[in-house]
Amino acid sequence: MVKVHTRHFVSLACAMALLPSLAHAAGTASGSLIGADGAAHGSITVTEAPKGVLLRVEAKGLTPGWHGMHFHEKGTCEAPKFTSAGPHVHASTPVVHGLLNPNANDAGDLPNLFVGADGTATVELFSPLVSLGADKGKPALLDADGSALVIHAHPDDYQSQPIGGAGDRVACAVIK
Repeated sequence: MVKVHTRHFVSLACAMALLPSLAHAAGTASGSLIGADGAAHGSITVTEAPKGVLLRVEAKGLTPGWHGMHFHEKGTCEAPKFTSAGPHVHASTPVVHGLLNPNANDAGDLPNLFVGADGTATVELFSPLVSLGADKGKPALLDADGSALVIHAHPDDYQSQPIGGAGDRVACAVIK
């Protein structure tokens, strides 16, 4: 006869109940947007998808209008210029920018973000160019030095080199 301890079953049941939430958490990363002034300007969430990532941006306190937005290759956001985030995430060199450029290989390229008259924006979009982890054969946002999402002052024209004419970096979020 096998002697069973109730506390082992309780521990096992609790661990099994946590597995779905742990699996979900492992496929999601997030970050807090900070502005050039160092103030909080919203949040981002990046969720692994079968063929890329789903990005959700909730921004506030930005200048109304269109803004370029890109994944940058380093997980650091030092205000006020955010140059510590490095260049865009890319798959090969030389790096060619632009969602409308037929020769593009810049995996950090994203569609522009529209900020309303009240300075806020909420968007959810899909990027097939990156992954959270290295197991998808695409640049990994959660690699050894991490990555960041950067919002620029002007819209990206999707063709000009190196950043589509998007201008200064006005907000940044470390993806973790």
